[in-house]
Amino acid sequence: MRFTGPVTGRGEGDGGREALHRQPTTGRPRLYVLDGLRILAALMVVAYHYTALRGGWGRPAHEVFPHLETVTRYGWTGVEVFFLISGFVICMSTWGRTLGDFVISRATRVYPAYWVAVLLTACVVMLWPQVRSVKNWDVVLTNLTMLQQGLGVWDVDGVYWTLFAELKFYVLFAVVVATGVTYRKCVLFCAVWTVAAVTAPQADSKLLELWAQPLFAPYFVAGIAFYLMHRFRPTALLWGIVAVSLLLALHTVPKRVHDNVEGVVPTWPATLIVTLAFALMALIALGHLDRVRWRWLTTAGTLTYPLYLLHQYIGMTVVYALRERVPAPLLVAGLVLVMLGAAWLLHRLVERPLGKRLRTALRTAMDDVRTGGAAAGPAGLPLPLLRETRPYDPAAAAEPVRGSRRPYVG
Repeated sequence: MRFTGPVTGRGEGDGGREALHRQPTTGRPRLYVLDGLRILAALMVVAYHYTALRGGWGRPAHEVFPHLETVTRYGWTGVEVFFLISGFVICMSTWGRTLGDFVISRATRVYPAYWVAVLLTACVVMLWPQVRSVKNWDVVLTNLTMLQQGLGVWDVDGVYWTLFAELKFYVLFAVVVATGVTYRKCVLFCAVWTVAAVTAPQADSKLLELWAQPLFAPYFVAGIAFYLMHRFRPTALLWGIVAVSLLLALHTVPKRVHDNVEGVVPTWPATLIVTLAFALMALIALGHLDRVRWRWLTTAGTLTYPLYLLHQYIGMTVVYALRERVPAPLLVAGLVLVMLGAAWLLHRLVERPLGKRLRTALRTAMDDVRTGGAAAGPAGLPLPLLRETRPYDPAAAAEPVRGSRRPYVG
């Protein structure tokens, strides 16, 4: 994975900015620290579900983990960190790509592991419905689309709501990708989305609120701005976008605490975590963490998504089954290791091979879209492009075609 160098010099207009402010895409190391931040965010969410929720324990988590719960009850902020990273990574991965490339990369990234995770979770909670139950297979099949929230269908696993938020971000940013990703368009996208997110709560429009995502838009927007800093250079405009996004994100923290923690608890720890996440992303954007090149972080990063998909209701069901037999700290530690192993298997046996096959199939499909379905015949042979039939002209038919002995027949 290569990254563009920092900005040097000034240019007129967006084209000049692209030409003059960008250095050759060589010499910039892979951002291993992003992989580390991703797995850290995933483990924060795992800790929150296993040690701060009633879940499979059958009693309040603070009774099971009286000291640990005071910290892990803020682990849901890992979701905010995910969204912050997503803005950065999506902007980075779409630069110079077509809309078809973007669709293929996202579909092959999010769906293969998700499909298997949905089916596994559904089987577990149907066989052992003590923690979670699924009404019928129609719910499961609808969940396979990842669009169940838009249809008002329950998620098979509680973490899937975040995937719908990600999908909506992809759809919105696809507008930028379709017209060609540039510095100016990314800045404009950040501005328009911020205005929509601020307006949505007072607009009394469910449709606007659905797409504007007031609670989470600041994280995606800030991630995009951080990547522009990384690719070009930090400017007053980009710092302004980040500052406004941080203030808007902090404004939503009390509501997020109320939605995720029982009782009245301090909000400052969540505020601190969000602020630190922004600070860490700033260090990444400015290149101060480029020296972090621990290769094991790449492996850890690949486990993030499968771990996130598998851990909640399957893990809580295991907790319910073993809570009386195994000490709680040992049970949680062992369960996290088991889930990491399951995530590795899901990555190696499903995500990689199925993702590769899906990518090949989608590329073929996109080629058909680009060529109007005339890419190949029944046996895989090229089809001639269709030509409009010319009207028959008897006079022209009587004259030979120049350079040919045969008459022109239209």
